[in-house]
Amino acid sequence: MSAAAESVWVLADPRAGTAAQAIGIAERLGLPFGTVPLEWGKLARLPLGWPTLMGLTAASRAGFAPPWPRLVISAGRRSAPVALWLGRRGARTVHCMRAPGSGGFDLQVVGAHDGVAPAANRLEILGAAHRISPARLAAARTRFAALAALPSPRVALLLGGPVRGEGLDPGIAAALGQRVAGFAGSVMATASRRTGAAATAALAESLTPIPHRLHAWGSAEENPLLGFMAWADVMVVSGDSVSMLSEALVTPAPLFIAPLGDEGPRHRALHASLQAAGQARPIADAPTAFAREPRDEVARIVAAIRARGLLTDG
Repeated sequence: MSAAAESVWVLADPRAGTAAQAIGIAERLGLPFGTVPLEWGKLARLPLGWPTLMGLTAASRAGFAPPWPRLVISAGRRSAPVALWLGRRGARTVHCMRAPGSGGFDLQVVGAHDGVAPAANRLEILGAAHRISPARLAAARTRFAALAALPSPRVALLLGGPVRGEGLDPGIAAALGQRVAGFAGSVMATASRRTGAAATAALAESLTPIPHRLHAWGSAEENPLLGFMAWADVMVVSGDSVSMLSEALVTPAPLFIAPLGDEGPRHRALHASLQAAGQARPIADAPTAFAREPRDEVARIVAAIRARGLLTDG
C-alpha cells in the first residue's frame, strides 16, 4: 500500500468524482499523503453502518496494515465503514457525504442540498468538495493566457450528460449551444464522457457562428478546463454534474445552471441551494449579469480540520 509510510491516508473510491472530494481536501492540507485505492466486493452494496472492511475485496483488505495513519479522509457511503475501522485504530476521520454510522466521524462534510440534520461533528458546505483551488486557477490563467484573445464576454460552457447512462440528446446539446452563442462574444466549451460523440458534434455545429474552442472527451490535446474557468466572464454549467457546479463556485464569474431534463431530486436540491445562496441562477436568466463572491469551500473544510485539532497527536 503506497500510503503506509504517510500519516494522512486518502481512501479513494473507484468513482473519480467521489475520490476527488477526499483528494482535494488532502491536497489543500499541504502535508504528504498516501492514496489507498479501494476495491469493492458484493457486501459493499449493503448499508454497513459500523467499522468494518467487509465491503472490500479480499485483495483490498489484505493491503491494510500498520503503521496506521494519524488522519483518514474519505468520501462516499461505501468508504465510510472503512474509515470508521481505521478510526478504531487511532486515526482521526474526515468523511464527505452522507453515510451510515456518521456519528462516529471526527468531522463529516455534507452538502447543504443533502438535507442532513446539524450535528456537532458536521460541517455544511455548498456543493461538494473538489480539487479546484484559487492557486490552480491563477496558474491556469497564466498557462492558458492565449484565451485572453477570445472576444468578450467569454462564456465557459461545461457540458455533461445523463446522470445514468451515456449520450446526451444531440438536440439538447445543440439548443444549449445556440442559447449560449446568442449572448456570448466567444464560447469555451468542454464535453464530458456522458455527453457522447453525437451530442458533442451537435454542440460544435451550434457554435460555428461565433469564435469558440471546444474540447471533446478523449481528445489528444491537453484539457483546457482550468484555463476556461480562469478566463471565463460567465460560466454556464449543465445541471447534471455536482462536481462541475461545485468547482465553478471558486471562480468569480456569474454562474448559470442549464438543466438537461433528467436530474433527480438531489440535483434539483443542489440547484436550489446554490440559487438560495446567491451563487447561481437558472440559464433562463442569462445573460443578465449578477455579482457573486467566489466560494472556496475546501478552504473552509481545511480550516475546520485544523480548528478541531485533527492533525495533532493525542
